[in-house]
Amino acid sequence: EGIIPAIESSHAVAYGMKLAKRMDKGSILINLSGRGDKDMDYVIEKYGIR
Repeated sequence: EGIIPAIESSHAVAYGMKLAKRMDKGSILINLSGRGDKDMDYVIEKYGIR
């Protein structure tokens, strides 16, 4: 979808993906807060991503 969740919210996305594998087909709703684009500089520096 092109969504960049904030670092804190990315934990919910990761767990939602894990949980979805064990559920019947349908919908999962995850509430996101913050903007991940603000965290990009930190992530790039921390993990050496280019």
